[in-house]
Amino acid sequence: MKMERAEEKKCLNSPLIQISEENVYGVNRETRYDNENGFGKKKISEEVKKQLWLAGPMISVSLLQFCLQMISVMFVGHLGELALSGASVATSFATVTGFSLLMGMASALDTLCGQSYGAKQYRQIGILMQRAMLVLLIVSIPLAFVWANTKSLLILAHQDPQIAEEAGIYAQFMIPSLFAYGLLQCLIRFLQTQNIVFPMMLSSGITLLLHFPICWFLVFKSGLGSRGAAVANSISYWINVLLLAAYVKFSSSCQKTWTGFSMEAFHNIVNFLRLAIPSAVMVCLEMWSFEMMVLLSGLLPNPTLETSVLSISLNTSATVWMIAFGLGGAVSTRVSNELGAGHPEAARLAVCVVFVLAITEGLVVGSVLILIRNVWGYAYSNEIQVVKYVATMMQIIALSNFIDGLQSVLSGTARGCGWQKIGAFINLGSYYLVGIPFAIVLAFVLHIGGKGLWLGIICALVVQAISLFIVTIRTNWEREAKKATDRVYGSIIPVDRVS
Repeated sequence: MKMERAEEKKCLNSPLIQISEENVYGVNRETRYDNENGFGKKKISEEVKKQLWLAGPMISVSLLQFCLQMISVMFVGHLGELALSGASVATSFATVTGFSLLMGMASALDTLCGQSYGAKQYRQIGILMQRAMLVLLIVSIPLAFVWANTKSLLILAHQDPQIAEEAGIYAQFMIPSLFAYGLLQCLIRFLQTQNIVFPMMLSSGITLLLHFPICWFLVFKSGLGSRGAAVANSISYWINVLLLAAYVKFSSSCQKTWTGFSMEAFHNIVNFLRLAIPSAVMVCLEMWSFEMMVLLSGLLPNPTLETSVLSISLNTSATVWMIAFGLGGAVSTRVSNELGAGHPEAARLAVCVVFVLAITEGLVVGSVLILIRNVWGYAYSNEIQVVKYVATMMQIIALSNFIDGLQSVLSGTARGCGWQKIGAFINLGSYYLVGIPFAIVLAFVLHIGGKGLWLGIICALVVQAISLFIVTIRTNWEREAKKATDRVYGSIIPVDRVS
């Protein structure tokens, strides 16, 4: 037993990346050759395959989870206009006040788990996931109180009392999903950073298939009505959590990274929060600005038309954004893995490859959006005025999707490197010093209407993408590899502290 402890302690005290003539901060002979002669076609081809292999399932996971809430709202829509309005407002409120915050905090694991996996500190990945789960469960408690008082908060925001009451009831029945969502985000990051993506796609697919009959029964047969859809959301999220937890527990793929529950999860919580809080700010600032556009649309002349069209535009944009989000998740994993492994040039190659993929994706998706612009509105409404307005908006959405794709992969790079604090400041400036003020001027001063609001968002996306691009091209990748080594090594608890 003493010999095992001594061996483990020796391992913990040894450097993660051996420094030698052939390896200085992870730059070995192979990467020095690449520096001098550029990357070969084989390396580029391999990197493209790795990223597409990661991005494909991640896009599917994002779309399947996005559909979960949408399907619930669709079922509620058959109960009447008031029930639909209440469910829609409650879903938006839940996203702003809960889901976005938890997703943001969990994204700290993109950096921590990804770099630990690259450094082959496998046991540490399970500890980090447990630590994140603990923190997110604690954070979910005050958020649950916020959801419990949704009605009062919406009335304070001058929302219609009937809609506020309906939304309040819906949000209260959604509270169990809050705790499941936090755990789910941690499990997703735990698996994603190990390049284990297909089980997540499978579990999300099974969950969505089960969600249909569960939602149908609870909405139409149980007597719960719209509350049944909220309960169905909670049940489905917990099903997804249990499926992934079972995979982690019993799969041979996670034997090295999941070694059971450990008291080490209670250590270094402050260090986790130092990355998790900027991560949450980075995500929330961006997501909140889009929701703010919908609220502002209600102040425009003909608010019914403007709000309807902007909601359709936002829903369309969110759907196609899942592709860029998948690419962002792929590059986050690739960059964090390579930096943790001490391969700075491989991390740089990953960024170059994903940038080209994002440009290609933006051009293809943008072209499709422009081609279907005249018919897309019919998917949501039979009103000719709405359909024509949506057609004009689709061209603007195509442009915003292209820029959003670039910033998404650059944000993924930022998460892989651990630049969340920089990203938070960039998002604050982009959306709240540029985007929203421009949107207000264009919509209300120059009277461009809903298109002005969306053009304001495009201004924010441009500033965000340019800022992140400048940070990325000025990066010293050897230094980032050294930082990753220090971060991984600094997060390990010595054996005598936990024994």
